[in-house]
Amino acid sequence: MSAAAAPVAVRAGGEWESPLYRVATDQFERTAAVLELDEEARVRLLEPRRSLVVNFPVRMDDRSVRSFTGYRVQHTLTMGPTKGGIRYTPTVSLGECAALAMWMTWKCALVGLPFGGAKGGVRCDASELSVDELERLTRRFATELLPLIGPDRDIPAPDMSTGEREMAWFMDTYSQQVSHTVPQIVTGKPPALGGSEARASATGLGVVYVTEAVLEHLGREVEGLAVAVQGLGNVGRVVARELADRGARIVAVADASGGLLDPGGLPVADVLRWAATHGTLAGCPDGAPATSAEMLEVDCDVLVPAALEGQIHADNARSLRCSLVVEAANGPTTTEGDAILRERGISVVPDIVANAGGVIVSYFEWVQAIQRYPWDAEQERHRMRSLMRGALTKVLRRAEQDGLDWRTAAMAVSVAHVAAAARARAVYP
Repeated sequence: MSAAAAPVAVRAGGEWESPLYRVATDQFERTAAVLELDEEARVRLLEPRRSLVVNFPVRMDDRSVRSFTGYRVQHTLTMGPTKGGIRYTPTVSLGECAALAMWMTWKCALVGLPFGGAKGGVRCDASELSVDELERLTRRFATELLPLIGPDRDIPAPDMSTGEREMAWFMDTYSQQVSHTVPQIVTGKPPALGGSEARASATGLGVVYVTEAVLEHLGREVEGLAVAVQGLGNVGRVVARELADRGARIVAVADASGGLLDPGGLPVADVLRWAATHGTLAGCPDGAPATSAEMLEVDCDVLVPAALEGQIHADNARSLRCSLVVEAANGPTTTEGDAILRERGISVVPDIVANAGGVIVSYFEWVQAIQRYPWDAEQERHRMRSLMRGALTKVLRRAEQDGLDWRTAAMAVSVAHVAAAARARAVYP
């Protein structure tokens, strides 16, 4: 009988292994080198502080029981309570949540919010579940997360395939456990439960505010600009609509079914109406049909990836025909794709700047829930615009000062801030 194989040691960080986590850590390591970050800071900030993996049963409509796997990752506890979304997708994993939690830390630090980053989700296809099944899943997942979450500990929010409805169930489940109403346990709630009127459009509108500010910096205007938007979810459709209203030509859009092209500019209102009515762009008569890959390579001034992670990569980055990429999605550009865009001189407004509008308005909602003092939506949008333009100014200043690309400059501002906070708190005990 052969001897048993010797156990193989798990390398540092192996728990989080995923393509997205590799992109997040590559960005961090590049920034740490630029900052000449000391080894202690690298050790404390590279990997997530806490994580929870749960397997839980849900009673389905046919009375069978199905097991689901859920995750919650908290990147750092240094800055305050953690903050981040809950997604329901078939591909969600511990590594994906770790990457997104890390990016949320940098995003919050960049715009000056008192949060560390977090992310969570349940591995499922929400489109295949009934409303009753989704409610049972959400309430059970919320209960499983009770050891980690709390209004001063970790505040979830909507993400892919979740929204106001799921946050209402989440809030109610937590409130039932503590025997009183706790609206500040989640953000992205329905307005009737203290949610923000500005939250639904906040991320997309923030992308527009940053795009306007970048164009001002470059001495250009939105009027007449050729823009391509990949993804027509909560973010992409707001970006397309708002930029069109400001005079941009939306020359290409795409969703999961494919894309539409028109160099003269698509009739955005009609396209969005079709997508809302049919649930897809497929069959839309406005514009020429195209694949998502073709849509990314369309000739335009600004490309806005607002869909999934990893859309710009080594195989297509040399084919992009734009002068500016504004990352509305989280992690839409791989490490290899990023290097090619830098080499080609294509400027990238990184995700931690471009899509920070959602977490900013989530912070406003959290503050109002604690104070029991509501603000109006216009006040929130004005404050969000101010914070985002301020963050972009810091990034542009750092880029010019140190000769950095915008992503590295944004990361440098954020990582330096969090590292300083970690050093000030020292190591306990």
